[in-house]
Amino acid sequence: MRKPPVYKSLLNAFRGVFLMLKSERNFQLEVLAFFINIILIFYFQLSNIDTILILIVSFGVLSAEIFNTAIEKICDFMQLEFDKRIGFIKDISAGAVILMAILSVVVGVLVYWKYIFN
Repeated sequence: MRKPPVYKSLLNAFRGVFLMLKSERNFQLEVLAFFINIILIFYFQLSNIDTILILIVSFGVLSAEIFNTAIEKICDFMQLEFDKRIGFIKDISAGAVILMAILSVVVGVLVYWKYIFN
C-alpha cells in the first residue's frame, strides 16, 4: 500500500480534530479552556517558559482526550454488548485524561498565581 502525500495526511489529521470538535462535548470544553488560556497568556504577558508550560499541558489534555475517544470508539466497534473488560479499558483510558486535566490545573495555578497575586 502506497503512503498518501504529506498534504493528504495533514488534511486527514486536521479532519480528525474537526470531527472531535463537532462530535465530542468534552473536547469542545477543553478547546474552550485552551482559548481562555491563550487569552490569559496575552493578558498577563506570560514569560516564554510559562507560556510553554501552559501550551504543553493544554495540548496534553487535548491529545489525551483524542486518544481516549479513539480507544472508546474502537471498543464500541469491537464489542456491541456490555462487557466488564471493555468497561475496564474505557475507564483506564478516561483515567489518563483526568490525570492530565489535574496536571493542567496544577500547572495553571502555579503559573497564573504569580501573575494574579504579585
